[in-house]
Amino acid sequence: MKEQTMKHADFFQIMDKWAPKSLAYHWDNIGLQTGRFHDATSNILVTLDVTEEVVDEAIEKEVNLIIAHHPLLFQPLKQINVDHPKGRVIQKLLKNDITVFAAHTNLDVAQGGVNDLLSDAIGLKNTEPLEILDQEPLLKIVVFVPDSHIQELRDAFNEGGAGQIGDYSHCTFQSAGQGTFRPSEEANPYIGEENKLTYVDEKKLEAIVPKKKLSKVIQAINSVHPYEEPAYDIYPLENKGEPIGIGRFGILDQSVSMKSFIQTVKKNLDMPQMRVSGNIEKNVKKVAVLGGSGEKYVSHAVRKKADVYITGDMTFHAAQDAEQLGLTIIDAGHYIEKIMKKATQNKLIQEIPAFQSKVYVSQVNTDPFVFL
Repeated sequence: MKEQTMKHADFFQIMDKWAPKSLAYHWDNIGLQTGRFHDATSNILVTLDVTEEVVDEAIEKEVNLIIAHHPLLFQPLKQINVDHPKGRVIQKLLKNDITVFAAHTNLDVAQGGVNDLLSDAIGLKNTEPLEILDQEPLLKIVVFVPDSHIQELRDAFNEGGAGQIGDYSHCTFQSAGQGTFRPSEEANPYIGEENKLTYVDEKKLEAIVPKKKLSKVIQAINSVHPYEEPAYDIYPLENKGEPIGIGRFGILDQSVSMKSFIQTVKKNLDMPQMRVSGNIEKNVKKVAVLGGSGEKYVSHAVRKKADVYITGDMTFHAAQDAEQLGLTIIDAGHYIEKIMKKATQNKLIQEIPAFQSKVYVSQVNTDPFVFL
């Protein structure tokens, strides 16, 4: 396979497709942090945080693109003082032509993002958002195609992500009709002749498609449609797709003791120590999880009737309130979000297999807390 020359913007597009910017909270600062969009990418380093030690690691590995979960630039900068840690990091990045890109709350919310990764790691099934923020917009795409290519178009719909309704794929409707067109002298028609009105027996094929998958569906259509200029219509729908939200709620395959579950969480999230509040003598079946500062969502976990709520940051009084409400809390630490590193590496490699440079996972532990 021929090696592809990639630019930073190519990888930004992959991240935006996985975790669209529209999913980010309004207060968040995502996307490009330092550097340029169109530099050629050498090697990539995926990290949870951008610290000076991480930048040194990038320099050592000849990396010129860092993809992080936590934004380097979160609060507005009033000065860049290179005698201070943040200033030194920025200076070192600029001196070494290293670009930084962040996917934060958008990656938390995204399907397959941080909270889904945490849910999968601890064995949750039938997951749904802990709090629904929106629902995915749905569109209807309608394509007109000659009878000879109807099956190819139906397969293209499915390949691109159209025609999925619940547990059913290839959901389409077709109707017969007759299309007309007159090719110009500049055209290269599949059917018909220049300047002659052509009549063709066609099928109208239609299906529902999530808005985020529309471009992929159109690409798939163009790849198999015989016409030089395929005709298609796109309609907005009042129907809503998958719920979009923060955190996850799900169930375990079977009820287990809280103490056993805590050990499973420690092992599967690779966190040797965790704080726990509330009743640890009960059993666990229903679980809520949110990988960042999740104390604002205690009430959501209670409304879902969760037995336990796993999150990254919990203050004293919030833990007390949760205990009074009968909710056990596992404060696993903010660092559990490191689960995004390997997943992001896999995503980038999977999307562009011909990219022969390295996509590294940072080996720097950026957790500021240690247990003594």
